[in-house]
Amino acid sequence: MKIRVLIADDHRLFAEALAAILAIDERIEVVGQAADGEKAVELAASKDPDVVLMDIQMPRLDGVEAARRIREGPNATAVLMLTGSDSAADVARAREAGAAGYVTKDRIASELIDSIVEVSAK
Repeated sequence: MKIRVLIADDHRLFAEALAAILAIDERIEVVGQAADGEKAVELAASKDPDVVLMDIQMPRLDGVEAARRIREGPNATAVLMLTGSDSAADVARAREAGAAGYVTKDRIASELIDSIVEVSAK
């Protein structure tokens, strides 16, 4: 079975690049993309992904609060936070919201797929 992934990032080109990277791996299926936190929460409920890749800074509802709502939902989907920052405060906020992991955008190529597989197995 494939790992179902929802991408939540407000930068369209970045989200499309992520989808293209993930499409290369036969273990992963991208089931949707959200450009804001509210849409991410909505799609997580309707698409039932195994993992949500969530940008920490999102419009309408920030990524940390969106992660919290997704984790509190009926599916308790794993959330992997994506950010350009490696701030200790951001990491702490993401963990408090129930994020399963945290990947900085500069390390995506080397760590993202392994992180997705790891958090989906929990």
